[in-house]
Amino acid sequence: MTDIIRIRKYETRTFYPDAKYNAKYSMAVRAGNLIFLRGQTGFDLDGIFHGTGDVTIQADNACKCVKTLLKECGASVNNICKITTYITDPRHREQVYEVISKHFDGVYPCGTGVVVQALATPEMLVEIDVSAVI
Repeated sequence: MTDIIRIRKYETRTFYPDAKYNAKYSMAVRAGNLIFLRGQTGFDLDGIFHGTGDVTIQADNACKCVKTLLKECGASVNNICKITTYITDPRHREQVYEVISKHFDGVYPCGTGVVVQALATPEMLVEIDVSAVI
């Protein structure tokens, strides 16, 4: 049986205080040698939002959070296998991918980019979802 470790459990009201629901999640889950991260945004790991109106600051914060969560799971960026990047405006693509390239230089993960109408809150311009294997 695979051990499942849930890292940084939180309730959604931490990030969305006006929500009528209060779901319970983890920021990272390690299942054996597999790691799944919560989509990272302009919210830092304490629930403080950075970069209102600035996709570069939001992407940078998201990448820093990815690195921290991977470390807490016993991994590093070199364990990343898949990155899915969600942006709300296709004009942000170049800025976001430049930030991602800086943080994950030399990793060469599989990547998917998706343009979406909106993310969880109006100020969110980018969300980065990562899966890794140790």
